[in-house]
Amino acid sequence: MTAGSRLHPRVRTAVLFLIYIHFATLSGRLGDGKGLERVKTMYAVVKTGGKQYRVAKNDVVTVEKLEGDAGVTVQLADVLAINDGKALTVGTPLVSGARVAAEVLEQKKSDKVVIFKKKRRKNYRRTRGHRQQLTVIRIIDILAKGQKSSPADSLANNPGVEADAPARKVSTKAKAKTKAKAKTKAKTKAKAKTKSKAVGKKSTNDK
Repeated sequence: MTAGSRLHPRVRTAVLFLIYIHFATLSGRLGDGKGLERVKTMYAVVKTGGKQYRVAKNDVVTVEKLEGDAGVTVQLADVLAINDGKALTVGTPLVSGARVAAEVLEQKKSDKVVIFKKKRRKNYRRTRGHRQQLTVIRIIDILAKGQKSSPADSLANNPGVEADAPARKVSTKAKAKTKAKAKTKAKTKAKAKTKSKAVGKKSTNDK
C-alpha cells in the first residue's frame, strides 16, 4: 500500500483540492485569469486607525474615520511594507519616504452595535448603541521614496475637486469682501454714535 492510500478519503480529497487551487491561482485559471499578474502588481501594507491594510492601486477600502470631504485626496504615511512587483521592502517599522495617496469617496457610519449590561438582583439594566464613523477611500497611487504623483492621475481621479477649486476661491473672496464691508459699516455707525453723544454733551454743558 502506498502512503497516499493510507490517508482518509476526505483528507486526501482536501489535500488535492488545496494543491489544485494553489497551482490554478498561479497559472491564472482561477478567478479573473490574472493569477501571475496579481502576484506582480505593486502593493503596500499601510496602518491607519490602529489597523493594517494590504492595498493596491484602485482598491476601495473602508477605514476608520479620516478628515476630509468626498473628493479630497489624502496621504497615508504609515507604510509598513511596500512591494514594487520585483522585491518586497519591509520597514523598521516604517518604510522611509513611502506613502499611499487615496481619494475620499464618502463618510459613513457602520452598523449599530448594541451594548446591554445587567446585574441580577440589583434592578440594573443599561442599553447603549454605537455606530462607528468610517471613511471609504480609493487608492490612487503607491509612492516610494522620492516619487511624486503625476498631475494627470490626480486630475483623472479628482476631476470634481479640480473643477470646483476656482469656484471655491471665488466664494472665499466674496465672503471676505462682504465681511470687510460689514466691518466698515459697523465702524462708521460706531463713529456716528460717538459723535452724536459728544454733540449732546456739549449742548447740555452750554445750557
